[in-house]
Amino acid sequence: MSFLDNLENNLKSLESAGQGREDAAREQKTRTSARAEAQAAAPHAEVLKKGPFTTELMKQASRIGFASRTKVHMAWLGSTLRLEARERRLELRPTAAGVVAVYFENGKETASEPLDLAGSAEALVRKWLA
Repeated sequence: MSFLDNLENNLKSLESAGQGREDAAREQKTRTSARAEAQAAAPHAEVLKKGPFTTELMKQASRIGFASRTKVHMAWLGSTLRLEARERRLELRPTAAGVVAVYFENGKETASEPLDLAGSAEALVRKWLA
């Protein structure tokens, strides 16, 4: 191996080490911001999981779905509550500002709005399934 080949290999390894450090710093920043967002949303996620609104929402979704002969699937994905009925989907996502209701139809997001957890769960389900 000649001196120039050795020098070229050393330069390449230094470049890749520098790139690796940049990637690690970028990844650390992303992790830190995601953690900060999760901590800011934690109180709203707790209210969503354990509050009376969610219990009433699940009960109303089952009742209204049964009346319209539609099976409503409910699942917790982390701190997000997902309800699915045929081609429609409703996700309740906790954020730092509160809980957001996101509506999907045929896999595409159609609308989103802030959700009042003191409001009517029945009205939300009727709006979603209408």
